[in-house]
Amino acid sequence: MTGRFTAWFPMTLLIALAALTFWLDRQMQPAERANDGKMRHDPDLIVDKLHSTRIGPDGTIRYRLSADRMAHYPDDDTTELDAPRLVSYGSSKSTVTVTSRKATLSKDGENAYLQEDVRLVRSAYGNKGELKVETSYLHVIPEKNISKTDAPVRITDAHTLITAVGLEFDSEARVLKLLSSVRSSFEKPHR
Repeated sequence: MTGRFTAWFPMTLLIALAALTFWLDRQMQPAERANDGKMRHDPDLIVDKLHSTRIGPDGTIRYRLSADRMAHYPDDDTTELDAPRLVSYGSSKSTVTVTSRKATLSKDGENAYLQEDVRLVRSAYGNKGELKVETSYLHVIPEKNISKTDAPVRITDAHTLITAVGLEFDSEARVLKLLSSVRSSFEKPHR
């Protein structure tokens, strides 16, 4: 009997080792994903010539959004826009209009990330002239009337040219904060 045990022991050990290796391999494999298309980044909704208006609790128009094309992606619940135009009315007497070639809206719609030829124009009000801001990237938070970037910016009004790297603009409080490398030139108005 001892002779049989000695003969079969290496074979039993080898089978147990193979089973253990198979079990460990199964445990280390990633979970199988369902092939239902949820992980693909394909649009589930496409709209051409989009026009949208957001109205505040008091019934006034907060902002209007238009774009040549909109595509919604269900995998991350984002929306991409071609040639977007956002007009923010806020509670002030001037409007702020932001345009770009492309934009991405967050899943909750509270953030807009604009890219390529971004222009922000604050309309004239009171004795203040029109203000233009040009950059390559801008993060807009429409509900808070805030725009910000860490990219180079060019700011112009009737008599001033300012260049900087990065800005934070609160159109409601009328505060423009330049972050770094600020250069300015002022042309005295002709009378």
